[in-house]
Amino acid sequence: MKTTTSSSEHEASQRDRPAAPAGRVGIISLGCPKNLVDTEVMLGRLRSQGFEIVADADQADTVIVNTCGFIDEAKQESIDTILEVAARKNERRTGAAGAAPQRLFVAGCMVNRYAEELSAEIPEIDGFVGLDDLEQVGGLVSLGRNAAPRRSASHLLFDHTAPRVLTTSGYAYLKVAEGCNNPCTFCAIPVWRGRFRSRDLDSLVAEARALERSGVRELCLLAQDTTRYGEDLGYGREGLRRLVEELLARTSIPWIRFLYAYPSTLDRGLFRLMRDEQRFVSYLDIPLQHADRGMLRRMKRAGSAERYLELLAEARETVPDLFVRTTFIVGFPGEGPGEFDALVDFVQEARFDHLGAFTYSPEEDTPSAAMPDRPSAEEASARKSELLEVQRPIALERRQRLVGSEMTVLMEGVCDETEHLLVARHHGMAPEIDGRILINDGTAPRGTLARALITEAHADDLIATVVAGEAGVAQAGPARAPRELHELRLAPGPGVSSGE
Repeated sequence: MKTTTSSSEHEASQRDRPAAPAGRVGIISLGCPKNLVDTEVMLGRLRSQGFEIVADADQADTVIVNTCGFIDEAKQESIDTILEVAARKNERRTGAAGAAPQRLFVAGCMVNRYAEELSAEIPEIDGFVGLDDLEQVGGLVSLGRNAAPRRSASHLLFDHTAPRVLTTSGYAYLKVAEGCNNPCTFCAIPVWRGRFRSRDLDSLVAEARALERSGVRELCLLAQDTTRYGEDLGYGREGLRRLVEELLARTSIPWIRFLYAYPSTLDRGLFRLMRDEQRFVSYLDIPLQHADRGMLRRMKRAGSAERYLELLAEARETVPDLFVRTTFIVGFPGEGPGEFDALVDFVQEARFDHLGAFTYSPEEDTPSAAMPDRPSAEEASARKSELLEVQRPIALERRQRLVGSEMTVLMEGVCDETEHLLVARHHGMAPEIDGRILINDGTAPRGTLARALITEAHADDLIATVVAGEAGVAQAGPARAPRELHELRLAPGPGVSSGE
């Protein structure tokens, strides 16, 4: 997804200056929604310290690239974006006389992992913002600090007092924890994000209530291992369910969902809560990564095709209208034709509503990087294409069940391809990843809920007609007029202070 350390005394003095803006800043946010939350917190800090947030990079005094370092493709996108901004910076420096110089800061995952290399290879970078420095971003930008932090794991944990600027419309992400304890052999996230640590439950409720006051109609709970929430706080395996119950009781947000369920830490009681609570939407995002038992062992992930099918059967029996999303890795070391065929067979039997696939990327600091028998890049790419083709008729079949039904949808604005269509999602579609509903008749404001009649189904999208606005949505609770929020590449819209 691409959207657009100082002392405490210095920060206090920055907050106390009400005069001219401290400077104009634009941020490019790359990677996952967890990274986007970090961007929103940085924007909140910058705005609270007097900086002006701008959408046009050419108008910014400082451009910050918030990077992703998960897989090769994400790292390459981060490098390409940094180089693109560096080239614009050089053009501005050598352009018309009198043009103000522009500074380039790099933030996020790649800073904690590759700051020294980035500093050496891209001298145009003026400064770095490590994962533990996100709340000090204003001081770093003000001071123009250019020393690169050394490789390290993060220890920071935000709370509800961190100011935040939303970059989404109608929905928001709530990061419930940081870090990860899982031993997956392909993943280096614990190296730079650190050990798993949950946020305080009351702090999360306080932030959710602030988001609700800003007009948020959908709350997406996430972490690297969301289903482990609260385990380190003494809640056992019921922590996430306890959090959802508190959010249902203490807010009236119409849609609450969670993302990134880990199969071995998934509390089955969440399914009963979904069945009984309409606002806890019937949606399960459970990245399984593979289905062959041998491959899962090499990945150090518990499970098998049989156990996963049992889990899905239980979930669908408890929640009949459940929508399920998963992701798989193909081309992992040791994956031969037999292991891949087992994965294809599993996908055909499991009948997922949404499916994503990635080709394996060997990451330094991970055990799998040294494993033998890795399929070639060409073979892995072919398997990815085949798996997605296997899924297409399944996705179409699952979508065709909805034709003729009326559903509550969240309006997302005008279609990028044509102004004659609007875009929306139903509760079985998470933001950004699960396709869209194209509205070809009727209208409702962006960021609000509406009722829509599904008229056509395609493998990727649905077609629908709006039949009622938010006032006609029974489960939406009291109608309210959401604030105008803008989803821009560099500069999101008005801020949400998360304090209670």
